Amino acid sequence: MRISQSGFAARRQQLMDQMAPGSVAVIPAAADVPRNRDVEYPFRQDSDFYYLTGFNEPDALLLLIPGRSEGQVVIFCRDRDPEMEIWNGYRAGPEGVCKQYGADQAYPVAEMDERMAELLEGRARLYYSMGSREVLDGQVRNWLNDIRKKARLGAVAPSEIVMLDHLLHEMRLFKSAEEVEVMRAAGRISAEAHVRAMKACQPGLLEYQLEAEITHHFAMNGCRLPAYSSIVGGGDNACVLHYTENRDKLKNGDLVLIDAGCELDYYAGDITRTFPVSGKFSPEQQAVYELVLKSQLACIEAIHPGVPWIRIHDLSVEILTQGLIDLGLLKGDLEGLIESGAYKTFYMHRIGHWLGMDVHDVGDYKVNGDWRPLEPGMVMTVEPGIYISPQNEQVDKKWRGIGIRIEDDVLVTENGYEILSAGVPKSVAEIEQLMAR
Repeated sequence: MRISQSGFAARRQQLMDQMAPGSVAVIPAAADVPRNRDVEYPFRQDSDFYYLTGFNEPDALLLLIPGRSEGQVVIFCRDRDPEMEIWNGYRAGPEGVCKQYGADQAYPVAEMDERMAELLEGRARLYYSMGSREVLDGQVRNWLNDIRKKARLGAVAPSEIVMLDHLLHEMRLFKSAEEVEVMRAAGRISAEAHVRAMKACQPGLLEYQLEAEITHHFAMNGCRLPAYSSIVGGGDNACVLHYTENRDKLKNGDLVLIDAGCELDYYAGDITRTFPVSGKFSPEQQAVYELVLKSQLACIEAIHPGVPWIRIHDLSVEILTQGLIDLGLLKGDLEGLIESGAYKTFYMHRIGHWLGMDVHDVGDYKVNGDWRPLEPGMVMTVEPGIYISPQNEQVDKKWRGIGIRIEDDVLVTENGYEILSAGVPKSVAEIEQLMAR
C-alpha cells in the first residue's frame, strides 16, 4: 500500500498554491548517516521531502517554482554511475526522476552550485527552513551572494527568506483519504504484532526476544523497520518512559510494557499495551491498570471536531488524579492536587501527540496563542499512563515498580473518531483470556 504519484503531485500543487507570487521553495532530502567504520544506518528519507516527492534517494534537492514557464518542479539528484551502482545500488538519475517522480526538470547534484543562481534569481521570496542543515545553509548563502554580486548586471536575489515549516507542516497535519488508508494498515499491522507478543510472552524470555516477535511481524507484513525504537520494559523498566535497552529477563509476577509501531510507506503506527508476564494481573496491577484504561476510554470518547486538544489532556489528568486519590497514592483534594501538579509524580507526560509520517508528527498545537480545536483528518495518540517508581518511598511497597501505559491511534472524523489500532485487546479480561490460550 503506497501513496500514488498523483497524490504527491497534488501535494506539490497545494503547497505552490499557498506560496507568495514570485517565490521559490527549497526542500532537501536526507543524507546517509554513518553508524561506524564503513557502515551506515539504513537510509530513511526526510519526511518533508518524501511527502512532496515519494523519492527515496539521499542527497537530493527539490525546488518548487510556481509559474516558471520552463517547469515548476526541479529536482537535483545523484547522477547515474554504473560503477557506484555495482557497490551501492541502482539510482534513478535525472532522467528517471522526471519519468517516475513527476519532475519537470532534473539535474545531477554535482551541477547544483552551477545552476542554482539562475533558478533563484528574480524571485522575491525564498521558502527555506534555515537552521536545520548547516552545510546546506552555507550553500544557500553562497547562492544568494553569487546573485548579489551581479546586481550591476540587473540580477536580483530573493530579499526575504521565510521558513517553509508552517505551510508544509499544516498540510501534513491533515490526512487525505489516501493517507488514512495507509495509516489504517499501519495500525492493523502494529496491532497484530502486539497480539503476537502477548501470545508469545512467558517468564524467562529476554525483553529483546519479545521485541523480535514484533519486528518479525512488521517485516513479514511489508514494514522492514519500526517507526521508532521499540520499548519493551518488564518490571521496573516499565517506569522508564523511553526505555529501549530491552535486555533484561522477563519475570513471573511482573508487568511488561510494550510501546511499538510499524512504519508503512513512511507512515507510523504507535501502540502501547501493558500486560502481565505470567498472563494474570495481581490485584494491585489490575487496580492501576483499570484506572489507566478508564482514563483512556473517556479521553477517546471525548474526541470530536471542535474540542480543544488540551481538553483531552486535562480530562486525563482529572480522571487519573481522582483515581490516585481513591487508591491512596495521593492525599488531598482533587483541585488542589491538580493545581500543585502533585499528580506529575505518577503521570508526567501529555495525553498524546500528532501522528503521521513522524511518530511525533509535525503540526502546531496552538494557533494564535490558543489551543487548537480538533478537526477532521487529524490523527493523534491517546496514551495516559501511571508510573510508580520503584524508588518512591512515599507509597506502600506493594505499588512500587508498577508502570502502565495504554496507547491507541485515533483519527478525528466528521462525527467523532475512529480508532486505527483497535485490533489489539486492552481490557483485563480480554488480555488474560488471550494469554491463557
